[in-house]
Amino acid sequence: MENVSWLQQERTRGFVLCTAAYLAALIAAVFAGSLMGGSSPMTIAFAGIIASTLVIYGFARFTGNASMFDPYWSLGPLAVAVYFWMVSSGQGAVPLRQFMVILLVGIWSIRLTLNWAGTWQGLGHEDWRYQGLRHKSGRWFWLVELAGIELMPALVIFAGCLSLYPALVTGTAGFGFLDVVAAGITGGAIAVEAVADRQLRAFTTEGTGEVMEKGLWAYSRHPNYFGEVMFWWGLFVFALAAGLSYWWTVIGPVAVTVLFLTISIPLMEQRNLKRRPGYAEYQQRTQVFFPWFRKS
Repeated sequence: MENVSWLQQERTRGFVLCTAAYLAALIAAVFAGSLMGGSSPMTIAFAGIIASTLVIYGFARFTGNASMFDPYWSLGPLAVAVYFWMVSSGQGAVPLRQFMVILLVGIWSIRLTLNWAGTWQGLGHEDWRYQGLRHKSGRWFWLVELAGIELMPALVIFAGCLSLYPALVTGTAGFGFLDVVAAGITGGAIAVEAVADRQLRAFTTEGTGEVMEKGLWAYSRHPNYFGEVMFWWGLFVFALAAGLSYWWTVIGPVAVTVLFLTISIPLMEQRNLKRRPGYAEYQQRTQVFFPWFRKS
């Protein structure tokens, strides 16, 4: 009983410090943006991304827990979306499109943040991937943490948020069919990720088997990652709906896709092969990323 109470206290303390870190990061982003007066909203957003990332890095170094950065993935895009919406007055953006984008990004952000909060145990709990990097890099971990754990994902987030700029600020094309397609992709992606996370959480809690092979996990070994990647592609379609000349924002979803296919998924595959005896057979039966029919 005392142990449970202590763990709860540690968890509460961790969340309090994490909240303080992100409030400080927000203040730093606003301050950095104020120094960029006269610059384009995208330049200001980039400055805010870098400034806030450095603040979170400082807190992560102070606490000795690189997982302090994890909520950034879901909170950063919402902050950028709100900022773009705030500066959109007089730019000719379509209100209905703005509403749809802000709503979907908000739902995605809140759900993903709460999902993280439900699994984080506090400052004593660091993601296993970061622990592995800490062990391998030794005294150079401070650099690996800054460049690989924080700045690189922050730049990917910024690239993904490029699609928000035409959708919320400059795109003047009327609300049309592409917007409906974009809403379907983005909303569907959020639903897929939410269902996959819920199914995995139930499986982990019950501990009924070696490999999760039910629900969406019977058709993809990483349906939660598939939903996450498709969310960013949905935002890109919103950019196209705002104007086909914004095709170049495809750099965002491409960067997110490459991140998951070349780093996140291979790391998870290696971990599962080591920890779950039946995973090799599961690999033979089930697609790695795109949900599809099972192999016989």
